[in-house]
Amino acid sequence: MRLTDEERAMLSGEYGPAVAKAMDFLVRYGEAVGAENLLDVNSISIGITGYDRMPRSYGDAGAFNEYFSEIYMDSSETVEIPRVRANSCSILHEMDSRLWQVQGVDERVHDQTEYLEGCCNAIGLAPTFTCAPYLLGYVPLKGEHCAWMESSAVPMCNSVFGGRTNTEGMESGGAAMMTGKIPNWGYHLDENRLGHYLVEVGYDIRTARDWGLAGYYIGGAIQEKIPVYSGVKEFPNLRKLMVCSAAGASSGGIEMFHIVGVTPEANTLEQAFGGRKPLDTLKLGKEELRQAYDALQTATDPNVDFVMLGCPHYSTEDIWRVAMMLEGKHIADHSNLWIFTPDAIKTVADRAGYTAIIEKAGGYVMCDTCPCIAKKVPKGAKIFATDSPKQGHHMHSIMGLPAWYGSTEDCVNAALTGKWKGEF
Repeated sequence: MRLTDEERAMLSGEYGPAVAKAMDFLVRYGEAVGAENLLDVNSISIGITGYDRMPRSYGDAGAFNEYFSEIYMDSSETVEIPRVRANSCSILHEMDSRLWQVQGVDERVHDQTEYLEGCCNAIGLAPTFTCAPYLLGYVPLKGEHCAWMESSAVPMCNSVFGGRTNTEGMESGGAAMMTGKIPNWGYHLDENRLGHYLVEVGYDIRTARDWGLAGYYIGGAIQEKIPVYSGVKEFPNLRKLMVCSAAGASSGGIEMFHIVGVTPEANTLEQAFGGRKPLDTLKLGKEELRQAYDALQTATDPNVDFVMLGCPHYSTEDIWRVAMMLEGKHIADHSNLWIFTPDAIKTVADRAGYTAIIEKAGGYVMCDTCPCIAKKVPKGAKIFATDSPKQGHHMHSIMGLPAWYGSTEDCVNAALTGKWKGEF
């Protein structure tokens, strides 16, 4: 690869051993994918997790350096990790630091995770702990190059905001925050951002539930290709686009999509395809949404004892909506309602009184994680309901819980009654 003078200085060790190892990794990474050069990036989203991989002596001063060198820098040699060189934030935690006992987290796991967070803070990694960093100010502008992890965040960056990122891993994300660089390949290049499949929408998609079904169906149909949705009648809001992004990434690994007249690189159908012909045309009507809906219903027992909301993490507006549905009511006996959001948004919900309404109704607003990451659900839970296709898709395989999928209203009603009554 062609390196600048600054990049060669990083590689030679002029900026310290950690930066040199990070640059060495980026060069090897770039050569493996055929990148010609590196790009400057100043928006990095990375998951610093894995308490189970920390050294036993995690409280020792060198434990974090050992852990980060091996896991995030692909290095058998332990080097001291300096402060980050680029604006970087951390995605999901393994627990809620306040409600960890409610979640059933082991005390050792709690202590180890708190230690790891402290080390990350010390090197300048922002503790956002959310799968939706754009909710907390990490909003890329059109054309801005980023280095993001997290399957639902990547299509939001590429598609909704017009930023440019590949789905980075722990090593490449760690190297990016040490150097402010990432290889120039994949979705950073204009030609790789054009649509592959035309999706003719023949159903009036208006709700977040149906946007989730649309993403889930199309992801399953085209896997990692780029769909171009045409014929959408109503401009979707943030929650609808978040759910669609997460659903398509879960069923098929979609990292980018276009919606004609909505997303920034699809003002017209011709722009979305760059003048190329689509590989094929898919129909998206009521029958296709029904197929996705049926595929997500892995539960048969209508008795629901766990309702999970907030995947991707809930915004302030989402929490407000649920609080209004719950005000003056109480969830059913033996039912559990867990709502997930980043801590910064919960602070707003606390001050606005939304959290108090939800807690009075018997629910919890939890921070910085989700059941799939924490691998924790209420004790004894057997059937869960969610308004997230992603959580429904992964929870069934990770935690073995049969799922009901439906609208937020369906899920809140299930929490209040202990029964699933949602219908397509």
